[in-house]
Amino acid sequence: MPPLPAERNTRQDLRRQLRRLRLELAAARPEAGEAAAGYLQDADLPPLRAFAAYVPVGGEIDSGPLALRLMALGAERLLPHVSVEGRMRFLSAPAGGRLEPDASGLQAPPQYAEEMRPDLIIAPLLAFDRFGGRLGQGGGHYDRALAELRRTGPVFVLGLAFAGQEVERLDLEPHDQPLDAVLTEAGYRRLPQA
Repeated sequence: MPPLPAERNTRQDLRRQLRRLRLELAAARPEAGEAAAGYLQDADLPPLRAFAAYVPVGGEIDSGPLALRLMALGAERLLPHVSVEGRMRFLSAPAGGRLEPDASGLQAPPQYAEEMRPDLIIAPLLAFDRFGGRLGQGGGHYDRALAELRRTGPVFVLGLAFAGQEVERLDLEPHDQPLDAVLTEAGYRRLPQA
């Protein structure tokens, strides 16, 4: 586990350090997404009608192999789409479907694609801890979307990461939404939320 920076460093400093680390991990383990997908067992999954994946950027572990596995089980793939107002929705994204930049500049389904409620969200991250803590990019899009979904029913949040992104303990803020589990190239783990 990499050490967290000293108190005097800000969350921005921490994110910069973790982005560099993630790029190093991605360069060292380009097959990590495939390895991680192999660790997930059907028994680890909630009943699935639809799941949300992501298009990897900035060294994020590839969610493609896991998405293919879940689609083979009959679940529909969704991808996040951020509106100009900053709201994240999950839109239908069949394999080979058209993608275009959303308001955040990330590849997403067109805004008119069907919106669906995912049963499972594969969440990218910069760091995670063994208590279910997740540190994202800093825009708050996932945290707001997860809070909204959890107000209306259960949703299983699976962090997909390199094992080297685990830290001792994240200093979370009240709005930060916890992970239910994490999947890495080293295995699958349910996480208690403290």
